[in-house]
Amino acid sequence: MFVLVVGSTDVSKIPGISAAGASLDVLPYTAPADADMIWWGKPKVVDWIPLDPQGHPTPAIVTRAALEEAGFPITLIDAGSFVSPKAPFVDVGGYPAKDPSKETAVPQARELFQRGRELAIGLSQGSGPLVIGESVPGGTTTASLVLAALGYRGSVSSAGPENPLPLKRKLREDSFRRLEIEFGGLSGDGMKAMEELGDPMEPLVAGIASGAPEGKKIVLAGGTQMLAVAAALRHMGIERPITVATTCYVHRDKSADFATLAEAIGVEGWWAPLDFSGSKWTGLSDYEKGYIKEGAGAGGSVWYANYLGISVDSIIAKTEELYSSMVEGKVSQDV
Repeated sequence: MFVLVVGSTDVSKIPGISAAGASLDVLPYTAPADADMIWWGKPKVVDWIPLDPQGHPTPAIVTRAALEEAGFPITLIDAGSFVSPKAPFVDVGGYPAKDPSKETAVPQARELFQRGRELAIGLSQGSGPLVIGESVPGGTTTASLVLAALGYRGSVSSAGPENPLPLKRKLREDSFRRLEIEFGGLSGDGMKAMEELGDPMEPLVAGIASGAPEGKKIVLAGGTQMLAVAAALRHMGIERPITVATTCYVHRDKSADFATLAEAIGVEGWWAPLDFSGSKWTGLSDYEKGYIKEGAGAGGSVWYANYLGISVDSIIAKTEELYSSMVEGKVSQDV
């Protein structure tokens, strides 16, 4: 089962923080459009493809390509978004996260964690792995706060080539000042870190991962956002084996250190060897320059397709085909 959890945070409204949308005005539609894109092959909550400020397409196109090639089952969950998807989704009653520099970010964190544990049984039906992805604009920033509060040094990735580290640093300083803590001040209390500093996706995914039956293969499909979830689980005393599957673009990000963080947290890291350098479309070939990198479970969807016997090359080719259809206006109106 592939699960996409969408969510929102007021952190994404801070100018310059998130590259997961062409502008602050359209950013609330990014996560639901990603969900629609994966479910239907095109967004329905809006009539355009989610883009970054430079016009590069959402990585949900990679996830959709992996789905079309491999045919794995999918479930969409809204953990708490500004705008819900048009595609069928599970509503857990969550709300968007608040600005952690001003107030508790996710007061519902414990309830979302428990709801995730309840959902885990149904999502774990069948013998295959449980692969959980996310789409949360501003989520790399909330991840950086959670990781720092739990004592993990180093930076995290960003959706654009220029990681807005000064903005993230100021938010961390202001948030830690509110909580009257220093670096690592919430070590040993993963739930508190997600509650005070995170976004609604984090406790929900943590609950799903912890509630799955023993022996179920758990793959968190994302970059440093899913490392933050894994870290919170470890600091809640949950030691089950976890793989965090991302893309080669996150692994190569010089402003982050995915492999070192994964090792420190105690999870297996995996990165999809994608290569769009041969694409005829700048929107895709620029992935090789550090744009977009990850999101909507892209890396984990490639892992899942590989698990089912699908080659990376076929996913790259399908991504090119899907993007060509979108750019050329050939997406079927009756999908």
